[in-house]
Amino acid sequence: MNSPVSQLLKQLIQLEKLNTTPVYIQAAQQIINAIQRGYLVEGTWLPGTRTFSQLFKINRNTVVAIYDELASQGWVEIIPNKGTCVLVPENKTAAIKATSQRIDQVHDYARTTGFPFQASFNLASTQEQNQKKYSINDGQPDLRLHPIHQFSKWYSASMKRKSLVSKWNQTALSSHSAFEIQLCNYLNATRGFHIMPHNLMSTRSIEMSLYIVSQVLLKPNDIVLVGDLSNYAANMIFQQSGAKIKTIPIDSDGIDVDYIRTHFIKHAIRCVYVCAHRHYPTTSGLSAERRLQLMQLAKDYQFAIIEDDYDYDFQFDGSAMLPMASSDANGVIIYLGKMGQSLFPSFQTGFVIAPENLISEAKNYLRILDKQGDLIQEQMLSELIYEGEIHRLIKKNIIIYKQRRDFLCQCLVENFGSDVFWEKPSGGLALWLCFEPKISLIKLAYYAAQLDLFLPKTILYQDKNTCSIRFGFGDLNEDEIDVVIKKLKDAYDVLSLDFV
Repeated sequence: MNSPVSQLLKQLIQLEKLNTTPVYIQAAQQIINAIQRGYLVEGTWLPGTRTFSQLFKINRNTVVAIYDELASQGWVEIIPNKGTCVLVPENKTAAIKATSQRIDQVHDYARTTGFPFQASFNLASTQEQNQKKYSINDGQPDLRLHPIHQFSKWYSASMKRKSLVSKWNQTALSSHSAFEIQLCNYLNATRGFHIMPHNLMSTRSIEMSLYIVSQVLLKPNDIVLVGDLSNYAANMIFQQSGAKIKTIPIDSDGIDVDYIRTHFIKHAIRCVYVCAHRHYPTTSGLSAERRLQLMQLAKDYQFAIIEDDYDYDFQFDGSAMLPMASSDANGVIIYLGKMGQSLFPSFQTGFVIAPENLISEAKNYLRILDKQGDLIQEQMLSELIYEGEIHRLIKKNIIIYKQRRDFLCQCLVENFGSDVFWEKPSGGLALWLCFEPKISLIKLAYYAAQLDLFLPKTILYQDKNTCSIRFGFGDLNEDEIDVVIKKLKDAYDVLSLDFV
């Protein structure tokens, strides 16, 4: 009969010869797992190599490799002419993932907590599963336009900088990093700012920027004003901070500032959230007159303006209007921006521009969430700014995105005629597509899905006054735009039969 240890190993170890992981590694991992779980205690003698090979029908040399692997990690001791004995080395408590799931199934990890906690309704995910060939988003860049080989070269060069090691090992807070200085120079040159590094905080994303700002600025029950159609992600962040969201009307000139003046009193408002360049989702801009009115009202009523400028880089017609924050002499504007949208998402960065005292407090929150940051990313972006590469990438992509916008408008005219209408935006990567007469957008999405076209609910806007889609075209080339519009028209025609 097999020894008790051999019988135990037979129960605990399962080798998958078709697995890409070598058999000796599979076996070694599972033996380590058994030692950690206490099935093989210190001092246990493992079967000899010949017995082990017969037990699992593997080559004896493979068994030798298994025991050598265990010995090299300190889990066993191989004693010549005697055998292999189990050890329990110190500092070896980290769990080893076994290839086989047999051991893991002995103790299933709990699916629910043994204590109560309050799940956040505000942070419920808006993502939907999508396996359709074609899809429309709210206006994301096309990753296929990004030069892969150049990114690889830039990243590799940044990794080799000797200064990185000293930055990683740095314990004292320096005045300002080279990246902050370069980013300030870039923003001063491109967006009309006159800022210094102490007015700037860089983050992983524009959403992270807004989250930190909301933590600094908002208390429970503070009033935040947003457009009656607004950025759902921003609203989630405000609500999670305990703020009360109030909506204000939006027209072709942006938010209605007179409405704020007539419906709210001084000191009642904590902040107003605006997308000054192109309102999300409608793409309408905030006119120069409304900008001046809003800034004056913020000074008089003493509230903050959060200016979200998420797509400043994508301006196709004329010159981009400078941010309100570039002419803020009263310290009422907190500016949120995004840099590197012509780069891969992992190389993009968000930033906040505000008076020095707010930035100082915001950085205290940032150090809790992201103390080290991404030094390689900062090194690379600093060099791309200094060498002008960021500017060149944006210019190249703008030409392509403008062509896609114009082609989309042409396809809509050819396929839909007067059934839809829109205002061609001067920039950005999305179109505000309105249907007249109004239809059920949920049904439109359903019929589109039957044609392999996915319309996420987050781009559908419908109430008694609105029947519109925020149609993102940035990540679709012209051939894909043509196919998507035809599929959308086919779904629209099927839907129209329901009303006949």
